[in-house]
Amino acid sequence: MSAVKITVDSTCDLSPELVEKYDITVIPLYTILGDESYADGIDINPDGIYKFVAENNVLPKTSAASVDDYAGIFKKYTEAGMEVIHFNISSDMSSSHQNAVIAAKEVGNVHVIDTLSLSTGSGLLVLDAADYREQELPAARIAELVRERVPLVRASFVLDNLEYLRMGGRCSAVAVLGANLLKIKPRIEVKNGKMGMGGKYRGMYDKVSLKYAEDMLSLPNINTRRVFVTHTKCDEELINQVVEKVKSLVKFDELLITTAGCVITSHCGPNTLGVLFEVKNQ
Repeated sequence: MSAVKITVDSTCDLSPELVEKYDITVIPLYTILGDESYADGIDINPDGIYKFVAENNVLPKTSAASVDDYAGIFKKYTEAGMEVIHFNISSDMSSSHQNAVIAAKEVGNVHVIDTLSLSTGSGLLVLDAADYREQELPAARIAELVRERVPLVRASFVLDNLEYLRMGGRCSAVAVLGANLLKIKPRIEVKNGKMGMGGKYRGMYDKVSLKYAEDMLSLPNINTRRVFVTHTKCDEELINQVVEKVKSLVKFDELLITTAGCVITSHCGPNTLGVLFEVKNQ
């Protein structure tokens, strides 16, 4: 049985420590600032995004990894006798999945998984695959098992403000003004690979974040294997409060705190926080 290599898009937002622990190779998407393109997590980090937006009052653009990007990485491992399992952000959110599928057909011995999610919603599935790999299962079986888990991921996040969504054309200036005046904080949820409004909260962001965590963790049949608290430039005290709230509500085996990368940051902006986990069944 050949060894199994796990590769992922940078959008999975796994920390460097998790990438190293589970021997994962990250393939970056790109962030475009003006006329320059930067590899997510390699040439630029989220602080560079905040600086660019503050100075230019426009959002960066993002672009998918190319077929050649994927093929080059895939070949590196398949030519060493390995099989590859690759994870993409939802195919409804990026052409990365399509490009990876084309590259996989060209290279062979590559299993491409459309996570139908983003950020550490995808990351949960990546770590599931790493767990299965520890059982020394073949790549095809791991891919099959992980695809069965795709509908079990619960990915959501709550935003402090809508400014980045406005600049990205996803929300009108009038809606932003109304939300700011009423202190409305939207909850975005990922369902069937698409992002949509899951609810609204009203009040200060610290209180809203705790209520959001409570609402999410009141869902039935939560898989207590692991949970992510993932954020974009949130206050450390707020993160700690949310972590303690999560611990008080559900006893997860593993609680992981991660910072979102450039692609997620470019669309959501600072002060965005998510509690992401899986359920046992639909």
